[in-house]
Amino acid sequence: MLDDAPIYASVPARDIDRAKRWYQEKLGFTPEVDMGPNGAVYKGGRGTRFVLYETLYAGTGKHTIAGWTVSDLDAAVAELRGRGVVFEEYDGTNGPKTEGGVARDDGGAAAWFKDSEDNILNLNELPPGMSLD
Repeated sequence: MLDDAPIYASVPARDIDRAKRWYQEKLGFTPEVDMGPNGAVYKGGRGTRFVLYETLYAGTGKHTIAGWTVSDLDAAVAELRGRGVVFEEYDGTNGPKTEGGVARDDGGAAAWFKDSEDNILNLNELPPGMSLD
């Protein structure tokens, strides 16, 4: 039943106006549906969507809450850095080890960053020959 239904991410924000600005200025998203003070729905690639909504619990998770698969991670990281996005560095103690904000393993790569609400987001590049299709 659910294995054939579309899925979307729910991204929490403490300050919805600040978060909407950040997602537009840093990531280039424009709301598909702007719900005013209740949040916004954004359209991603291949018909995917995520909702940004206001809650006091934003930024309290210490895990990745949403991510994007890109074809060229290094180019995406460089573009986002140019927009002021700061990538996280991890030492490998409890997870990946990054160098220059990027972790590489088995031909794939990933990078993590925080949004304006302290949520952890990521970019990933699949290993050669692997596809989301």
